[in-house]
This record gives sequence, C-alpha cells and structure tokens, in this order.
Amino acid sequence: MKRIEIFIENIILASRWLLVVFYLGLAVALAIYAFSFAGKLIDFVAKVTVLDETDTILKMLGLIDAALVASLVVMVIISGYENFVSRFDEAEEVHWLGTIDAGSLKIKVASTIVAISSIHLLQVFLNLTQFSTEQLTWFTVIHLAFVFSALFLAYIDKLMVKEKAGKQSPSL
Repeated sequence: MKRIEIFIENIILASRWLLVVFYLGLAVALAIYAFSFAGKLIDFVAKVTVLDETDTILKMLGLIDAALVASLVVMVIISGYENFVSRFDEAEEVHWLGTIDAGSLKIKVASTIVAISSIHLLQVFLNLTQFSTEQLTWFTVIHLAFVFSALFLAYIDKLMVKEKAGKQSPSL
C-alpha cells in the first residue's frame, strides 16, 4: 500500500512540469506582443511631428501601458516557474527570484493591474469628449475596484506576514 501512495505522490509532484507549457506559451505571447509594441513605436515615430501634445501623451501612455503589461507577463513567467516548477540554476544572476513568493506575486500583479488601469483611465480623461458620463463613471468604478482589490490583497499579505512572524517568535 505504501508503494501505491509513493507512486501517486510522484505523479502529483511531476504534474507541476505541465505548467512549463503555460510559461512557454506566455513567452511566445510576449514575443508576439513585442512585435505589436514595435509597430506602435514605429507609428509614433512616424507621426511625432504632426501630433499635438495630447496625442503625443496618449501615444506615450500606450507605450508605457504595453511595457507594464510585458513586465507583468515576465514577472508571472519567471516567478511562477521558480515557485511552482523548479528553481533556476543561475539564480545568482537574477537576485530577486528568491524574494517573490506566491503571496508577493499576487500583490505585484495587482499593483501592476492598478497601474495599467490608471494609465487607461488617464487616456480616457484626456479624451473626455469621446465618452459619455455613464462610460466615465463605469471606467472609474472599475478602476476603483482594482485599487480596492490590490489594497485588500496587500492587507491580507500583511496579516499573513504577522501571523508567520508570531509563529516563529519563541514563546516565553
């Protein structure tokens, strides 16, 4: 019976390698997104002399937004692989790998989503005439939902850190 248990545990443990397919897929998607970013950049460079200030800011915000999304994907790929599949052999070269656990990854992802949402909201506010009051209200409500979610995740993480610290401190 013990051999069956060990066999099942080995299968379950080995199943984490299925996640590699997802991380590789995200890497391919990131490469495709890089081509999209290059197209946006080329378009911006080609039109920079004829754009007014608002359009220039909107184009730059679009580039910043793309960079944040790309950073989010990289963060998920690297820290997800490190946390759930296998440690990197060359971890010394990427010193922050060991500091991102599943909890801090959630907070970083939520913070990045809030930043992306903020950029989108700023783009909307720079184009106020193109949106109705109802649309502006919904954009703001959705952004605030992201903000509150990120704050709630950070609060939960803070509680977990306190709980872990309380369990590790010696009792007198």
